[in-house]
Amino acid sequence: MSLGYACINISLSEEGITTNRTMIRRTFLEKGIQYASQLALQNVKGLLEILKWNVANNIKVFRITSELFPWASEYTLESLPDFKEIRLVLEEAGKQPVRVSTHPGPFNKLAGSGTTLTNTIKDLEIHGRLFDLMGLPASHRHKINIHVGGAYGDKVATIERFAQNFKLLSASVQKRLSVENDDKTGLYTVADLVPLHQMIGIPIVFDYFHHKLHPGTQSEEEAFLAAYNTWDVKPVFHYSSSRKEKEDPTSKKEAHSDWVHERINTYGKDVDIVLETKMKELSLIKYRAEFGDSEV
Repeated sequence: MSLGYACINISLSEEGITTNRTMIRRTFLEKGIQYASQLALQNVKGLLEILKWNVANNIKVFRITSELFPWASEYTLESLPDFKEIRLVLEEAGKQPVRVSTHPGPFNKLAGSGTTLTNTIKDLEIHGRLFDLMGLPASHRHKINIHVGGAYGDKVATIERFAQNFKLLSASVQKRLSVENDDKTGLYTVADLVPLHQMIGIPIVFDYFHHKLHPGTQSEEEAFLAAYNTWDVKPVFHYSSSRKEKEDPTSKKEAHSDWVHERINTYGKDVDIVLETKMKELSLIKYRAEFGDSEV
């Protein structure tokens, strides 16, 4: 097992190194693509610094923020004034020996229609283009992970619609796309997602915490193994402890913890785990000190 974390490096952010520089829409309308380009260049330089820090600290898994390019739906990446330099930085980032992934936001609903579907495809293609610019192979090693989204009153029909709309994506996105189990009753368990894998070959990302909140009829081990068996490369799964149970009883039940409070059980399998904890790399370092990160 190799551990990673998501999007923000707390240690480096204290030095001003970040990948989340953005702006409100009014600022974008006032300053335009020139300013968006400047922010994007700073963000990708921050990404490179974070990946180098990860390498120096033997962290081999990292989720890249979806905010690298402010208001990216309003332009093509190639039209950015700083695109040539951005591309060079991304190529260098792609050479770092870290397994990177992304997790586009919940507004992405591939089973939707109309504007929702159009915007989803646009956003997913931006993520695919990012990985292409980094020189990364189009495979599930570098996943673009989403949820199915709403059930629209009929899970089976929604999954079938997702499978149909999947065909509208470029090969760059299709070969990287994964889908994750949900934390809310009425949405998708691992068992609900297996038919989608059978239709289009999409792998299932097992989220331990989501399963705890919405297990369906499967035990954790059953769901873990069902998801594990959908992968054609080493899987990337997600883990967080319960903030409500372990840290703050006044928190919402779905709130993620600051730290990991128990050893992660990988049921004898070798997987990569992205820690979805609030303390980011500090949580990973603490887990290593307490449990190690190669327990399988």
